[in-house]
Amino acid sequence: KQMENLLNFFIEIGKLKNMPRRGWVINDIKNGESIAEHIFRTSLMAWILGNEKKGLNIERVLKIALVHDICEIYSGDITPYDSILPKNSKKRRDFMKTWPRFTKVQKLKISIEKHKKEEKGLNRLLLNLPTGIKKEIKNLWLDYEEGLTPEGRFFKQTDRLENFLQAMEYWGKYKKPPQGPWWEWASEFFDDPVLLDFIEKMSKKFYKKGKPKI
Repeated sequence: KQMENLLNFFIEIGKLKNMPRRGWVINDIKNGESIAEHIFRTSLMAWILGNEKKGLNIERVLKIALVHDICEIYSGDITPYDSILPKNSKKRRDFMKTWPRFTKVQKLKISIEKHKKEEKGLNRLLLNLPTGIKKEIKNLWLDYEEGLTPEGRFFKQTDRLENFLQAMEYWGKYKKPPQGPWWEWASEFFDDPVLLDFIEKMSKKFYKKGKPKI
């Protein structure tokens, strides 16, 4: 029975290969990356860039990387902007040219709702797994969500870094999504020295309007 449950779990995980990342869908990126593709490169980036930092438990970083988005099989890939996106495609394109600002109250409400949906999805996914692995995956996911350890906090930023890199790659190919809002967001979000150094190299490669201040 346990092996059958593991088989079913891996079959469910395989669905991530065919689930497109929501952020690229709303930016009208054709054949955008899947959630599984995002997990793959984020894991590599977390491992290799994590080796530049002293004292990080890389095994834990990698485990967090592997499980951080698996809840999306059932919760879906939720973005903060889903509730305010215009349905009209032209209005949506115009909307995506800016980085929408939320109040602290709005941010908290969006975060709580997203967390609840994703935790419900994760619990459903893990339901029939052995107790030990179920507990470990849940704890790793909570570390990613809440930044409970240096590994969780580092990976949270690495996850966003991969997303940032993918956005710049799409911009180079399709001239979308717009660059400006991403650099504005990056200047506010990242503070890890290793990742800031990586972003400095990204700015030289991708940014075409002068060196952004990160």
